[in-house]
Amino acid sequence: MAGRGAAARDHDDALPRADGLHRGTAARGDQRARSLGAYHFRDAASGSRSAPRVHGADRRRPQRAGSAVAGAFADHRQRARRFAGACLPFAAWARSAPRCGARHGRRGNDRAQAPSHPREEFRGSRPHPRRTRRKGYPAEGRQGPVDRRANDHMGGRAMTADDANAAGGLRGYYPPISPYAHGHLDVGDGHSIYWERSGTPGAKPAVFLHGGPGGGCGASHRQLFDPERYDVLLFDQRGCGRSTPHAELEANTTWHLVADIERLREMIGVERWQVFGGSWGSTLALAYAQTHPERVSELIVRGVYTLTKAELDWYYQYGVSLMFPDRWKAFVAPIPESERDDMIAAYRRRLIGDDAAERIAAARAWSTWEASTITLRSDPSLIEGFAEDTFALAFARIENHYFVHGGWLRERQLLDDAHKLAAIPGVIVHGRYDMPCPLSTAFALHEGWPRAELHVIEAAGHAVSEPGILDRLIRATDQFADSRPA
Repeated sequence: MAGRGAAARDHDDALPRADGLHRGTAARGDQRARSLGAYHFRDAASGSRSAPRVHGADRRRPQRAGSAVAGAFADHRQRARRFAGACLPFAAWARSAPRCGARHGRRGNDRAQAPSHPREEFRGSRPHPRRTRRKGYPAEGRQGPVDRRANDHMGGRAMTADDANAAGGLRGYYPPISPYAHGHLDVGDGHSIYWERSGTPGAKPAVFLHGGPGGGCGASHRQLFDPERYDVLLFDQRGCGRSTPHAELEANTTWHLVADIERLREMIGVERWQVFGGSWGSTLALAYAQTHPERVSELIVRGVYTLTKAELDWYYQYGVSLMFPDRWKAFVAPIPESERDDMIAAYRRRLIGDDAAERIAAARAWSTWEASTITLRSDPSLIEGFAEDTFALAFARIENHYFVHGGWLRERQLLDDAHKLAAIPGVIVHGRYDMPCPLSTAFALHEGWPRAELHVIEAAGHAVSEPGILDRLIRATDQFADSRPA
């Protein structure tokens, strides 16, 4: 989405040169000063040099021409020597630190390797605070053990982007990768779902659950996992993406999708797998894990949403509307004032109506509202993508369909049943300023599932592309990469 910043200079090479560079400059300053004929006088008592005297100031030997330049070089020489001395400890650290180019996310492996990506040679450098890595930048910080009980875990303060930079730099997506297998699975009821597998066949199994409902999978979702250590299955949920029929609502519920996940697990022949879901994907991940806890090796959820009435009202009636009054005005525009007391129901009448033009207009407005409020900073390209007719129709129809029915969940079901996750290790990642999904929901989930780590990311909204959120998700998949199902 966003452009990539310029790579920072590699400190491993730059710092050791600083000492010699400035000592050489100081020496050249001495030589230049002598060539200009500058004279310095020693104090009789201390023997220290004094500054050059101004011509005619006393009866001692006057300065020759060019004394102003000589004084400047003397000052430069002193500053250069002080700087070189200050650099010495950093130069020693740089020579002893692991060289850049080590494998992404692999702990305890400091051996230099040939980069597997054109930008990988910069992975040992620490980015400038204003050059925080954005979506698509496949770089990470210096290798080394990571304390995952650090300050961003509940019980301490939340992690900031500056904290992550200080710890070695924000991590980004793994390099782009193509699926090694893909196809369609007939799940009955007239539905055929698209699936794909990427990474290394036979490696640690994982399933990725996309958001929406109705959002579909994207190529960047494959890049959340180390392709050498994971065998990841992604699929487009019923009615969206490459699954058929498009935007279909019949036989399309939370429990149909939970059953589809089980069919896919049986298809690839694994007993347990890691489950990863964000936004609506977190809802589906929780529903699946609470229904089949014996099939889940680890659970990673981001932007937690549980479809309670309070959450739905916050986003579609009163709450986020106060934060984005300009965008809320555009969202309510297609709905007459007499129907605005229930925006979800009002949109449903238009999204399932017979008027094709009205369906498309409603779908665009619904999808644009979400795209314009899920990032901390507005992303015009994201908004434009959500407003595309084919995507918007499936996204709005299916999402609205699920929300009208409360996800076919009883009120607070996923929070009240969090105790069913007690044996599952997990990570919860949530942006402090997540507008669609209030942080209070993630906090409540953590209280019912204390085994999980809760990472609250400061200066972040809802989207996976937020630098701090992406960094923590990559760390989470790396954290579990070498653990094998029992």
